[in-house]
Amino acid sequence: MKIVIIGGGPGGYVAAVKAAQMGAQVVVVEKEYIGGTCLNTGCIPTKVLLHSTDIYHKLKNEAGSLGLELDNLEVNWNELQTRKELVATQLVEGVKNLLRTGNIEVIEGIARFTSKKSIEVALNDGGTKRVSFDRAIVATGAKPIIIPVPGHDLEGVITSREAMSLAEIPESLCIIGGGVIGMEFANIYSNLGCKVTIVEMLPDLVANMDQEIVESLEEALVDNGVQIHKSSKVLKIEMADGGLQVTAQKGNETFKLVADKVLMATGRKPAGDDLGLQEIGAKVERGAIQVDKLFKTDVDNIYAIGDCTGGVQLAHVASASGLMVAELIMGKRMAMDFRTIPYCVYTKPELASVGMTEKEALDKGYRIKVGRFPMYGNGKAVISGDVRGLVKILADEKTGEVLGIHIAGNSATELISAGAVAIRLEATVDELLTTIYAHPTVGESIHEAAEGVFGKAVHLPG
Repeated sequence: MKIVIIGGGPGGYVAAVKAAQMGAQVVVVEKEYIGGTCLNTGCIPTKVLLHSTDIYHKLKNEAGSLGLELDNLEVNWNELQTRKELVATQLVEGVKNLLRTGNIEVIEGIARFTSKKSIEVALNDGGTKRVSFDRAIVATGAKPIIIPVPGHDLEGVITSREAMSLAEIPESLCIIGGGVIGMEFANIYSNLGCKVTIVEMLPDLVANMDQEIVESLEEALVDNGVQIHKSSKVLKIEMADGGLQVTAQKGNETFKLVADKVLMATGRKPAGDDLGLQEIGAKVERGAIQVDKLFKTDVDNIYAIGDCTGGVQLAHVASASGLMVAELIMGKRMAMDFRTIPYCVYTKPELASVGMTEKEALDKGYRIKVGRFPMYGNGKAVISGDVRGLVKILADEKTGEVLGIHIAGNSATELISAGAVAIRLEATVDELLTTIYAHPTVGESIHEAAEGVFGKAVHLPG
């Protein structure tokens, strides 16, 4: 079995390794970076910046209360950029080694289907190469959406890719978009003392998550000096004295703000165009490759996974899909329960969700019970000084089955995996209650929130 995989990101390379482990001959075609956006210019580099700037902000503002004395604490932006590159390089080299030791051929170039069983690759170093295959997996990811407002192409209007590698820390930054990308960069730059303003068209920030936990992040950003304009539409961007002037509208009123840089954090769109798929019979709508529940296109031997399908744009979803498709091609059906997708925001406080939000559960007709436990009642959170946030558990009133777990606070993105397992196993609140949790840990707050479903959290006054 010969498999060609177009795209070497977290969906493509994982599928390649798994297929090779199962005996397939695998070729990966990657036009730019092995590891994709995630390892090179997305998930990993941003988390390096979030980690360092969070430490800096905490020490600058709370060192005394932690029993620490510091003089002349400063951010060395160039060294932080170097660390970011080193971390990304280390992980990318690890992926390259996995491909190399798996005897997976890597071709650097841009692929295009010439038939249902062949592609032609325009090689990065010149020339072309034709590759035939039995099965193909497309994993070309997504690209930033640039809203076509007047001035979107001015110098200083940037995407997340440029935002993580600026030559210096700007004095002011306007972020257009209040989703995950916008929130993380707001956190990074406000921690560094940059004046940050967010303009979001929707009435809520991070609109796909339970708004009760998002409120904790919004409060933290405001406390950190971030100005937030929701339900606001950007009309234009212009050059002005002191930088770039953004004109926006909220209701019937317009307002203007000036910033050194403007970050377009308005989401990403599928990169499934220009692959020649339509010419061989596969459907592509607005860049999204159309697939069935097993990720198969309308061409029986060609699959597509990850962001390029227009589904949930998360690296771990792409990886899970890659594993599933690789095993499916090699004759083994691996079932994925996509109810268990965790959504994470790596800010301070961290946000993490799995399962239904409260609104989704009610919209689907569930009668629910809700348990909450605030982080200020958790010993480990008090020790760390990170007491903002809560754990929220939604349960079916009739059966007690856990429908959703939502966390704002320290270690939320780590704890949410326990929530994913609970939903995967159709756990009930009683089963969460009869599990013993280590002390002192932030994880104990899950137990307390489960108690809260019955209004009997031990460490909350009645």
